[in-house]
Amino acid sequence: MIFIALHFVSSFLVGLMGRKRSMGFWGYFFGSLLLSPLIGFLLVVASGKKEDEDAPKIVKEE
Repeated sequence: MIFIALHFVSSFLVGLMGRKRSMGFWGYFFGSLLLSPLIGFLLVVASGKKEDEDAPKIVKEE
């Protein structure tokens, strides 16, 4: 019972860390639930940040 609660809480924390990453909160949360929170954490660290679609694009002219 404690292991299940710890697994769920750890997956939730991984989801919070990944909320501004490429797959977002739900992707990392469910990925951590299915695989493991450790693998989910490694995916969060390895993934790139999500691009902000509302931010203006900066184009450098040569």
